[in-house]
Amino acid sequence: MNFPVIAKEFRNGNVENIHQGVICVLDKNKKVVFKKGDITQPFYYRSAMKPIQAIPVFSSNIINKYQLTGEETALFTASQRGEDYHEKALSSLAEKLGIEEKRLVCNESYPLNAAPKEKYIASHKSRRKLLHNCAGKHLGFLANAKEKDLSVDNYHEMSHPLQQDVLDYVSILSETPKDRIITGLDGCGVPVHAVPLQNMAISYLKFADILLINNASLRVTVNQITQVMNNFPNIVASHQFICSTLLEDRNIIAKGGAQGVYCLALRKEKISIAIKVLSGTEHLWPLLVAKILEKFQYQNKATIDRLYALKDINISNDSGKIAGHTEIYL
Repeated sequence: MNFPVIAKEFRNGNVENIHQGVICVLDKNKKVVFKKGDITQPFYYRSAMKPIQAIPVFSSNIINKYQLTGEETALFTASQRGEDYHEKALSSLAEKLGIEEKRLVCNESYPLNAAPKEKYIASHKSRRKLLHNCAGKHLGFLANAKEKDLSVDNYHEMSHPLQQDVLDYVSILSETPKDRIITGLDGCGVPVHAVPLQNMAISYLKFADILLINNASLRVTVNQITQVMNNFPNIVASHQFICSTLLEDRNIIAKGGAQGVYCLALRKEKISIAIKVLSGTEHLWPLLVAKILEKFQYQNKATIDRLYALKDINISNDSGKIAGHTEIYL
């Protein structure tokens, strides 16, 4: 296994953290144009798999049948962070779909973002399943199971037809044979799949260039998913978070996952990028993505500037004084 250093963090010139990782960048022909580390090593998508997990519900008539708004529809792809606008859309979505909150197998949660979490606790409100950052995905699974007259009790099990459908889509989009896909249990209670990082990048390349998808109906569905994500970026994550920041740029489709996985693809340039930070940290994502975009001379400087606004190269203490810096190694 080859896991090179991709970042170091220094405090007063002394190294404090060293982050190893793997990076893969593909062009429109699925050719590797940049790599760092062993891109054949399988990694779990984690929540970067949500656009793929949303394919079954987007392929159904559920969105039209229940007259879902764009915000409600975007929740099927989201790792929402518990802002008021998330809770409002989630409550409305569950009500329209006729799904009881207790049906979700994900755990009860407070909002992830600090401000709404503090407000929630100060108001003496209890944790709720609907605030879990995967709640939208689970509502999509339950709605689809209900619509197809499938069991809603075991929708989270790998044997369930919906999870078999997701496995099929992961295989098709990543071009990984199903017997080579590694399946684990995600934090929210549903199956999560691992493929080589290079194949993860292939799957995201198809979200940017749908003509690489052979199946016509799947092309339409994938295009619909990406359009919704770009139309409602703050629903997919939240303001001041990397996914929403990147999705504001309509040339980019992007989604992160737990434990340091980040995927994005550029429509015009037809390139895709998959990153795995082995320390599992998320705070390096903005710097890594910004540096990669600069390396490939990405023309939208405003997007790069927004990334640096999320995470400065300099490391500041609680009083805002510069205490160190981060170095990225591509």
